[in-house]
Amino acid sequence: MRRKAQPKPEPVISPEILEQAKRSISPDSLKKGPVCSVCGAETASGVGEPLCWVCRRLKISAWREIEQQMPAQE
Repeated sequence: MRRKAQPKPEPVISPEILEQAKRSISPDSLKKGPVCSVCGAETASGVGEPLCWVCRRLKISAWREIEQQMPAQE
């Protein structure tokens, strides 16, 4: 015994509106500000460096390590 073929439901949203919505959420339009020059994440606007907060912290930590190692070498 076969089941009856279900009629295709009419779309609730017109295809034109759906396509326009998809284009408006494209990944290119989601980028709000400048991106990090190291990892590509969003950076805070108004900061002089093109680094995100993670890369900035890593940079500061590396500087501190270098400063601590320099007196030991002298």
